[in-house]
Amino acid sequence: MQDLLNIAKEQARKWQQKPFDTETQTAVIALQNDTEALQDAFYKNLEFGTGGMRGIMGVGTNRINKYTLGKNTQGLSNYLKKTYPSTQLKVAIAYDCRNNSQSLARLVAEVFSANDIQVYLFSELRPTPELSFAVKHLDCHCGIVLTASHNPPEYNGYKVYWTDGGQIVPPQDAGIIAEIDALDFSDIQFEAKESNIQLIDKDVDEAFIQQSVANGSFGAKNKEALSIVFTSLHGTSITMIPPVLERAGYTNLHIVEEQRIPNGNFPTVVSPNPEEPEALKMALDKAEEIGADIVIGTDPDSDRLGIAVRDTKGKMVLLNGNQTMVLMTKFLIDQKKNKQGLEAKDFIASTIVSTPMMPVMAETYNLECKIGLTGFKWIAKMIKDYPNQYFIGGGEESFGFMVGDFVRDKDAVTASLLACEIAASAKANNSSFYEALIDAYLEFGLYRERLISFTKKGISGAEEIARMMVNLRENPLSEINGSKVVRIEDYKSSLATNTQNGTAFPLDVPKSNVLIYYTEDGSKIAARPSGTEPKIKFYISVNQKLEDKAHYESTMTELEDKIDRIVQSLNL
Repeated sequence: MQDLLNIAKEQARKWQQKPFDTETQTAVIALQNDTEALQDAFYKNLEFGTGGMRGIMGVGTNRINKYTLGKNTQGLSNYLKKTYPSTQLKVAIAYDCRNNSQSLARLVAEVFSANDIQVYLFSELRPTPELSFAVKHLDCHCGIVLTASHNPPEYNGYKVYWTDGGQIVPPQDAGIIAEIDALDFSDIQFEAKESNIQLIDKDVDEAFIQQSVANGSFGAKNKEALSIVFTSLHGTSITMIPPVLERAGYTNLHIVEEQRIPNGNFPTVVSPNPEEPEALKMALDKAEEIGADIVIGTDPDSDRLGIAVRDTKGKMVLLNGNQTMVLMTKFLIDQKKNKQGLEAKDFIASTIVSTPMMPVMAETYNLECKIGLTGFKWIAKMIKDYPNQYFIGGGEESFGFMVGDFVRDKDAVTASLLACEIAASAKANNSSFYEALIDAYLEFGLYRERLISFTKKGISGAEEIARMMVNLRENPLSEINGSKVVRIEDYKSSLATNTQNGTAFPLDVPKSNVLIYYTEDGSKIAARPSGTEPKIKFYISVNQKLEDKAHYESTMTELEDKIDRIVQSLNL
């Protein structure tokens, strides 16, 4: 700990002189009397995780500020010039509702412009999926979005997209980081060349709306009969989801007015995360008030969506990300099967910590289900790596879904439209979104998942998370809830081990700090540190055959009880 403090003090000393401006120097000096704050701000450099670079705003190498973002942008500019020599480089930049997002986006644009790179900067806040779309639409070499997704208000972030509209993956990520690490803060070119910055808005908006409607509409009947409650949770989706739904024919839309206006402080919620039931409370209350069929809520940058629908008893229930992913994927498969027919080149996609129901469903349809690491950048990479195959759709458990490949990241805008198409189609057939989900369970088996996460902040928290992962590896479990562990996948060592006979074989995915246990009774337990938050996460999945729709509730209760026992056996 003393070594880290010394490192932090040395870095802080450098930040009290040029090239850092007077305001920054003054803020660093103010930290001198708070050793813990000083250490956390300077003991390391912010790193790229599963969702890009994300951190607390403030002065320091471990913070989001003009210098850390400036250095990243300068390094990225250098990498682009080496990768595309003698080319007029172009980048697109968007930002969300967070405090300082607009000014930080402007700063990033200025650094690119100073490096003679043409910048297309959105004039106002826009959803992350629109940025992914804009990169390809404007034929850009890369894109940046300033966002920290659903993190607390003090956070912001910097996500980098490549020419295909997907987030950076190997080898680009390592190459960019190497360029950044080779720089000094004095190398940043902050002097903007305004002629290189062009504001964009309505033309790109219209192109995005057209594509979203084209990809998310499937001829649902009686759309006006579907009553929708929508909340943007003070985020960017207010700019796109209402016009997309209206263009697609959904006119019975009720917006939660208290959460309509973008606000980086998120005043009406504890967390702007649609995974949290509390975040959608206002929307759920409104749905009960007006008798709505479906509730849709999105996170600040509009890549994740939460959905609530009425269960068989008419009660509004919040679905989890695995449930929406499974039903959306099945709907897309059925649509293609009925209209064009399924082909050998078709595939769906998911991630290693998401429900095993996805590959089971794919096998039933005789489709391939590609499985990647956590993060939609890996799904985007699948599309890029297999250009002769056709991506139908797919997602991950963390409330993200991608409809087709016109956007190469999770897209709450088009997914919201897709959810309405499913709900409207079901209603027109005297069914419901929820009953359609039960029908899927009857066909493929009833799967139930639960996510348990522990927040561990600061240096000590990071060390505790590291120790927990080391302990799981050094002391592997032989049984969980009385069921033998039959297989262990360690994505850090890239090995899968059959614990019954000791044989091992390589895992054909990039290395990642993830450990997954499979038991004899079909349970799956995964552990991984978050790449974007100070958390360690445990993903639990259990399943059982559903014999009859009448047994749904009792079978679901059995699975919930089983998860409770697994949690207890793991001391979580």
